[in-house]
Amino acid sequence: MGEAQGQAEARRCLGCGGAAPPIFLDLGRTPLANSYVRAEDAERADETFPLAVAYCEGCHLVQLAETVSPEKMFSEYAYFSSYSESFLAHARRMADSYIERFGLTSESRVLEIASNDGYLLQYFKRRGIGVLGVEPAGNIARVARERGIPTMECFFEAGAVGAILSEFGDADLIAGNNVLAHVPAINGFLSAVAAALKPRGVAAFEFPYIGELLANAEFDTIYHEHVFYYSLSAIEGLARRAGLEVFDVERTAVHGGSVRVFMRHQGRAPIVSAAAELLEQEKANGLLSFERYRSFGREVAKLKERLCGMLGGLKADGRRIAAYGAPAKGNTLLNYCGIGRETLEFTVDRSPHKQGKLLPGSHLSILAPEELLGRKPDYALILPWNIAGEIVGQQRDYVRAGGRFIVPVPIPRVLEAGGA
Repeated sequence: MGEAQGQAEARRCLGCGGAAPPIFLDLGRTPLANSYVRAEDAERADETFPLAVAYCEGCHLVQLAETVSPEKMFSEYAYFSSYSESFLAHARRMADSYIERFGLTSESRVLEIASNDGYLLQYFKRRGIGVLGVEPAGNIARVARERGIPTMECFFEAGAVGAILSEFGDADLIAGNNVLAHVPAINGFLSAVAAALKPRGVAAFEFPYIGELLANAEFDTIYHEHVFYYSLSAIEGLARRAGLEVFDVERTAVHGGSVRVFMRHQGRAPIVSAAAELLEQEKANGLLSFERYRSFGREVAKLKERLCGMLGGLKADGRRIAAYGAPAKGNTLLNYCGIGRETLEFTVDRSPHKQGKLLPGSHLSILAPEELLGRKPDYALILPWNIAGEIVGQQRDYVRAGGRFIVPVPIPRVLEAGGA
């Protein structure tokens, strides 16, 4: 497996500390998925890092074989959660459900880890609930504060707990969306969660589910920022090690299929049957077997062959192709498949923070969404395929003008006119 394999053998499992787990998928050397390139740096070579994934048979934790320091990836960040309408609607529903289920009032305190631009905490604040965000990316933390969301600009870790308790107090609810995957020192992170949580408080974490990743060939959700790819079996062991206990779990459709787990201090709540049922499903579906992961690696290779064949065929027929979106997952897909400017003319994205820059690796220009209709490519490859319906709805004029969309995952396909 090359350099990634050799470096994996030099370290131990990031969860249980056991021997270095074996690699089941090697995506090669790629740039950081959120390291968007300034136009003036177009001729400069991208810095790349090995991207390979391994499975620990001891604690069932799926993890990168080699990690990159969080400081390198998250001190400045290009992803602003509020630019997706569907994700904002998801966040509003999440806040409402937490308030109702856990009886949160104006006397309650909600702490969000990796709070981004305040996309979630705004809905608690509107209900008169005290909030505090913890966000390490300075550019995003500033936006949150400008929107009136109190935000500490730091990484959430043991060293930050004292300041949080002093400024805010212990939390009735600690929320974290798509953050558990980003923390290499996961044992210390969860111990810090326990320290910042009230004795009867709840920690709720939502993250893309490894079961969906395997079932739907979602390999593009693998990138350096995502150190871990979780099953409930792995989460349960990590929580127990930190003095926490998973007492409930929910499945959600966001990000191509996610799991929301609820934790409390051990012994504080009965275990809901949904958690036990999902653990049994994971055994039945082979998620505790290395062979399942090895077969996934073979499926990814086939998807690459199909997608490249489809795009190559369209180009051979004289069709013009662009892309829609500039998500991190799209950069994994393009770089692993070797798809660049020889195939795609450009991409478009709603975020002004990305417009005018280039995608890392492929160096596709990122333009405003209006350019899709203005330049009228025959096809547009949807990189954030998990919100394909939202994108098609926004681009009705492009479809009416004859444009067609391609969804790459789980099986590359051209959408029917107006479909998703």
